[in-house]
Amino acid sequence: MPDDTAKPERKRQARGEKRIEELLDAAAEVFAERGYKAAGTNEIARRAGASPGTLYQFFQNKEAIAEALMARYVVRLRAAHGEAFDPAVAELPLEEMLDRIIDPVVAFDRANPGFYALLADPALSPELASAKKPAQKLMFQRLDQILERRAPDLPAEQRTRTAEVAVHLFRGLLPLIMTATEAELPVLVAETKEVLFSYLSPRIDLEATPQHNRRTLTPEEAARKAAHIAMRSNVTTDDVLTAIHEARAEHVRAVENVLDRDHPREDRR
Repeated sequence: MPDDTAKPERKRQARGEKRIEELLDAAAEVFAERGYKAAGTNEIARRAGASPGTLYQFFQNKEAIAEALMARYVVRLRAAHGEAFDPAVAELPLEEMLDRIIDPVVAFDRANPGFYALLADPALSPELASAKKPAQKLMFQRLDQILERRAPDLPAEQRTRTAEVAVHLFRGLLPLIMTATEAELPVLVAETKEVLFSYLSPRIDLEATPQHNRRTLTPEEAARKAAHIAMRSNVTTDDVLTAIHEARAEHVRAVENVLDRDHPREDRR
């Protein structure tokens, strides 16, 4: 005989899953608007059209919400990166390769400001900081794989360093991209690609002829250009430097010297 209790149980489960998604959607909005620290569970519940009691049926606290949200983002990010970092892009001309990689990544970040708010927040608890590590590593891992395919003769250590610096240059400029108006966005994305082209070209296209008379840049020159772009907006060069600081030490020291010379620290506020 059919189990008469199965259908009601499935309905309750479906309602619960729907409510969780609504709470996570609301949390993403609140985190994007207020930042993680200032966001409150009562506001998240209200935004989702639920009571605080309902929220606590599913999540113990705000940190649990953020952990679940980050896990959901990682799943979506893998799908977005699957498009952006298709192995076939390694065979394209560098400019086209950067278009194919950067455009979907920027589109994902712009469509998910709550993800960026969590990823960029330096004041998260150790547990939550650990939860965002898979997302932080994903872009580097995918780019490293693309570079290995594109430049198979490049020593592994050099390839890894190149991928690290390229990712951190991109992250250093990401605050501008996230806050840009629709009118500003194409220009900032184009300049970001130019920074990355100038940095990557001599390292992974060693036999290629530079296109459009572009001069290739050293890591510190690429960082200087990123800093100059940042100076045009409300994003400080310290934001750029903080992102680049995660790259290897020999690049960081050169970057700091350039920024200190071109933009004294009192001018970076």
